[in-house]
Amino acid sequence: LVLVPNNFFFFSRGKLGRYPPWPGKIVNPPKDLKKPRGKKCFFVKFFGTEDHAWIKVEQLKPYHPHKEEMIKINKGKRFQQAVDAVEEFLRKTKGKDQASSHNSTEEKNRRNSSEERGKQSAGEEKRKASLSEGKVKKGTGEGKKRVSSVSSERGSKSPLKRAQDQSPRKRGRPPKDEKDLTIPESSTVKRVMTGTVAGFKWPPSVSEPVKDSDPHFHHFLLSQTEKETGSTSIQAADSTAVNGSITPTDKKIGFLGLGLMGSGIVSNLLKMGHTVTVWNRTAEKCDLFIQEGARLGRTPAEVVSTCDITFACVSDPKAAKDLVLGPSGVLQGIRPGKCYVDMSTVDADTVTELAQVIVSRGGRFLEAPVSGNQQLSNDGMLVILAAGDRGLYEDCSSCFQAMGKTSFFLGEVGNAAKMMLIVNMVQGSFMATIAEGLTLAQVTGQSQQTLLDILNQGQLASIFLDQKCQNILQGNFKPDFYLKYIQKDLRLAIALGDSVNHPTPMAAAANEVYKRAKALDQSDNDMSAVYRAYIH
Repeated sequence: LVLVPNNFFFFSRGKLGRYPPWPGKIVNPPKDLKKPRGKKCFFVKFFGTEDHAWIKVEQLKPYHPHKEEMIKINKGKRFQQAVDAVEEFLRKTKGKDQASSHNSTEEKNRRNSSEERGKQSAGEEKRKASLSEGKVKKGTGEGKKRVSSVSSERGSKSPLKRAQDQSPRKRGRPPKDEKDLTIPESSTVKRVMTGTVAGFKWPPSVSEPVKDSDPHFHHFLLSQTEKETGSTSIQAADSTAVNGSITPTDKKIGFLGLGLMGSGIVSNLLKMGHTVTVWNRTAEKCDLFIQEGARLGRTPAEVVSTCDITFACVSDPKAAKDLVLGPSGVLQGIRPGKCYVDMSTVDADTVTELAQVIVSRGGRFLEAPVSGNQQLSNDGMLVILAAGDRGLYEDCSSCFQAMGKTSFFLGEVGNAAKMMLIVNMVQGSFMATIAEGLTLAQVTGQSQQTLLDILNQGQLASIFLDQKCQNILQGNFKPDFYLKYIQKDLRLAIALGDSVNHPTPMAAAANEVYKRAKALDQSDNDMSAVYRAYIH
């Protein structure tokens, strides 16, 4: 594909979904960021976001020839903002080029004038003229250096070649030609890209850095200020790059449970170079990962005994307990130094019980439930909520970078389970409200599509809202987050409220609607199938 000289293009998602092409620019990758093997691709920056990624050549279209065509077929506000950002960047670049050219001409004129005065001077005047000439020449040299820098940016070298010639810069920052363009971060493009890295860097923290971390992955530590207010604060815990990308831990990783979330997590662990041993109750699900380089464990106990850190992601509290306490379970493989990370969404009592039995055998325990869905799991864009062994949290750094975009360390065991249930309570209640609104629009003679268009232009606009409404409008309830699991989380969140005598009437109402949907055989459909509870 021949790109236009300034390397602006539209990235075409192709089979990645119904999302429109997005304007971007080929830029220099961080010095130590390795290019993916076996692919002809460029490192690109997406306008309207602070996202960067390696993109295949066949997915690129020149910006200028396709600009009008793309604007006509893509009416979204965010898309237009991205196009506006491109145009603003072009105007700034043009202004800088003109200023550099003007400065060069002025420097040349001053040099010629100084040389002429030097020829006409004698004695002391000649000496002074020489000094003046020397100063002007020095200034001219600097002017040339600036012009040369701008010229090289527009030269014929490919962006990847320029990256090799470029002097080292601080890892993790966007290339110099982008630093004047600061646009708020968006996840609209991020979730549909493979190997995405964000374009900004968190400031260094006073906290002890997390080892082997990626500047594009955000670690948060929750610190308690109990003596003063009992409130909590969140700090960025790390911003240090090792190789400009993920450096996989040399520890052996185990993974138990290859459901919707676990499958995407394991795939990303393998892609990022981790050594992974897998186990699943239905053994056939392991086959694909064995082909990708994973090892097969015959039982949970065997996986734990042969690995340094074992992750687990299963459906509910009963499954989590059975996995640890059942025959050939995790507990039988635990011995001093072995690490267990439970990523299941369960209640605080369950995770506390599991932590106690693991630690009683000399093991180390971390809870790390994840916020997201199947698509975000596949894209490595999950949000990880962790609590328990702080040292183990740090040891899991490269794994969390591979599977997610952000991790939070929330303190003692049980905190992550509580927070995860609250997050899913809000999400489940919102989904039920969306379904209720769409059905009310239908029965009152209003267009459901128009309702979605209005919502997408307002403060509620989000990827979640758009995705779930589209599911309903298209009648496509292929699971991205099982309905039965969001109902389970609502039930557990209500119980959490009861345990502290806190009312949860909205969650309770939503829970009843999901229970009706389950009675209509919607358990194994996506949570958006709660819509069917309103139309039957």
